[in-house]
Amino acid sequence: MLQTPLSDLAPGQVLARGMARALADLRYDSLPEMKLRPRLRADLMALGHKGEIWIVECKSSRADFRADKKWQGYLEWCDRYFWAVDGDFPTDLLPEGTGLFIADGYGGEMIREAPFHKLAPARRRVITLDFARASARRLQRLCDPGIGML
Repeated sequence: MLQTPLSDLAPGQVLARGMARALADLRYDSLPEMKLRPRLRADLMALGHKGEIWIVECKSSRADFRADKKWQGYLEWCDRYFWAVDGDFPTDLLPEGTGLFIADGYGGEMIREAPFHKLAPARRRVITLDFARASARRLQRLCDPGIGML
């Protein structure tokens, strides 16, 4: 499978690629642009081997962060919520009570652990099934781009 060169990616996509690698190192499988029920789309959603669900929002600039008015809506869809930013980002802008990774296109390092807020079992089931179905649809489209699935 061909990999898109970093130079062809937008800054947020570069962060997401590096974060997917960092999450894999932590034994979390992730999906970029994961749709959530109330018209939200997480930059990355990750599922751990014990079922823990993380959301990582990638912010490439101060303006990108300030324009995001919906981040608190993600908190009810994960056990832990993280920001991923590059080394030049002014991290003092990021709210306390959230996790933090410093990342680039090749990986990331956790700087601050996110607090754990356990999801209700019914919500965890719905999110896990959505994650599995989205994964299967994406894999099917890779195997058969003409399938026409949404």
